Amino acid sequence: MAKKIIMFCRYYVPSILLLPYQTLQFLYPKLSFQVSRASNHHFHNLKADEIQTHVPIEPKLSSSFITDSEIQSEFAHHAPGVARMNNGSFGCCPASIISDLHQWQLKLLRQPDHFYLNELQNRILESRTIVKDLINAEAVDEVSIVDNVSTAVAIVLQQTAWAFAERKFNQGDAVIMFHCVYGAVKNSIKAYFLRAGGYVIEVPFKFPLNSNEEIIGEFRKALEREKGNGRRVRLAVIDHVTCMPSVVMPVKHLVKICREEGVEQVLIDAAHAVGCIDVDMQEIGADFYTSNLYKWFFCPPAVAFLYCRKSITNSDLQLHHPVVSHEYGNGLAKETGWVGTRDYSPYLVLPSVMEFVNRFEGGVEGIRKMNHDAVVEMGKMLAEAWGTNLGCPPDMCASMIMVGLPACLGISSDDDAIKLWAHLCKKFGVEVKIHYQAPKDAEVAPTTGYVRICHQIYNKVDDYYRLRDAINQLVHDGFTCALEINEA
Repeated sequence: MAKKIIMFCRYYVPSILLLPYQTLQFLYPKLSFQVSRASNHHFHNLKADEIQTHVPIEPKLSSSFITDSEIQSEFAHHAPGVARMNNGSFGCCPASIISDLHQWQLKLLRQPDHFYLNELQNRILESRTIVKDLINAEAVDEVSIVDNVSTAVAIVLQQTAWAFAERKFNQGDAVIMFHCVYGAVKNSIKAYFLRAGGYVIEVPFKFPLNSNEEIIGEFRKALEREKGNGRRVRLAVIDHVTCMPSVVMPVKHLVKICREEGVEQVLIDAAHAVGCIDVDMQEIGADFYTSNLYKWFFCPPAVAFLYCRKSITNSDLQLHHPVVSHEYGNGLAKETGWVGTRDYSPYLVLPSVMEFVNRFEGGVEGIRKMNHDAVVEMGKMLAEAWGTNLGCPPDMCASMIMVGLPACLGISSDDDAIKLWAHLCKKFGVEVKIHYQAPKDAEVAPTTGYVRICHQIYNKVDDYYRLRDAINQLVHDGFTCALEINEA
């Protein structure tokens, strides 16, 4: 008991005593309570070029890392009785970050004139600088904050549509992408590139996979074939972590191939990347890179970023936010920082998120490793329990992994996958994604259904046991997707 009292006094009493001052400082910025980090004391008066030397917050070296009970408390708002193994779709946000979000919203509503006109842009600049350090960008001017990867993709593809209209591109010039590209991104390609007169090269994505060489080989073959036909490839759109089926793509190698084969621009759709895998702009070398920050980096929805390589930002390339507002023509970072009156609070919690992840041993890198190791372990457990296989080797997954489902469930279409997903949610309280994989030609006893499981810090092994037992129960009961469809 004495030890617990000492621990409480050491770690919680100072925060409790300082809370009134922190709240006052937040709501009344002119008051000079010195409770902020010293490194941030003069931050909000800095210009962009002065901020580029910002030193990222290092993971704290201490024995007082966040405890399991504190983690569960941070996510106590999650619906009880639900096994959430689908973090990859919509992410999660800890209670402490939600509290910070509400404080920002209150600050805005309390005095919007002051907030919008005098403070917002400095706060967004702070978040941009944090992202710049996270992804090892060369300069903060390469980073723009947006609400979602879909918006970032639209920014990049919009300029290709203008290039066709202004005859900088010729009819039939191409974009290359994999078949597994996310549906919303495919639609943007149709809306901007295809509609303007472009041509789409769709690279086959053969799943399950055994190695990166299968991906690299298909990509190189498709590029060489189209170049041989005289096709000019203006843009490559490549996932860093595919959505469904989920695989970590060899983006560094694919970007290198693009450079060798004369592809003019490379856009990496990395919706799942930050907080899930290591991201380094200097190593990847893409022209554009975009990632959500609410999926695996604990921000509230919706906030993301678009990185544009310095050579792109300094060129005459026309990059603009699709929503035209007062900052039009003043540079992409300024345009994305003001797209009209709206709630920008999700953009502003990045400093608090950094503090949260640094409560873990190893910081964000430690969280990534823990999630990867755990999801691989759970994936292997499920595959063994069901007598199936993983969709790819463990080194090709991040915090998500694909596990084959028993063939007797009769998953024979995308509709069947949706039916099984809904059945697991409704009857068993299990949230996962189900993938239908069409059998290959002449494939014997194929696995046509895969479940995508995710692991985030709030997950417990009992979540995966519940999924295991639910599928085993369905198999025992003779459930098939065809039967469920007929009964529906």
